[in-house]
Amino acid sequence: MTRTDFERIVDRTLGELPPDIVAEIDNLTVVVEDRPTLEQDPHGHGILGLYEGVSLAERGTGYFGTLPDRISIFVNAHLALGLERAGTEAEIRTTVLPEIGHHLGTDDHRLHELGWA
Repeated sequence: MTRTDFERIVDRTLGELPPDIVAEIDNLTVVVEDRPTLEQDPHGHGILGLYEGVSLAERGTGYFGTLPDRISIFVNAHLALGLERAGTEAEIRTTVLPEIGHHLGTDDHRLHELGWA
């Protein structure tokens, strides 16, 4: 799978989000990176994705003028799983959706109810 293919799958996953979820997203950027930095994965666990920011549930009245929250999806970690294309696509989706959930402030129980985890 090429990086372009990988990015298209991430984009398609984001494009399939329900409109009510999209309407809630605020000040967020989603990026595709080859691998996490040492700061993002200090123990070298090969994380698939990472949400960095202040979830919507935690933002108070003083939240303004900040850089966007960031979701990073890591290509090399996904490809290292050695899955067939369909499996890789499913794993990308399984990575992107919970990270969106973290941005929204959705707990793990609710992510499972939504089928996002």
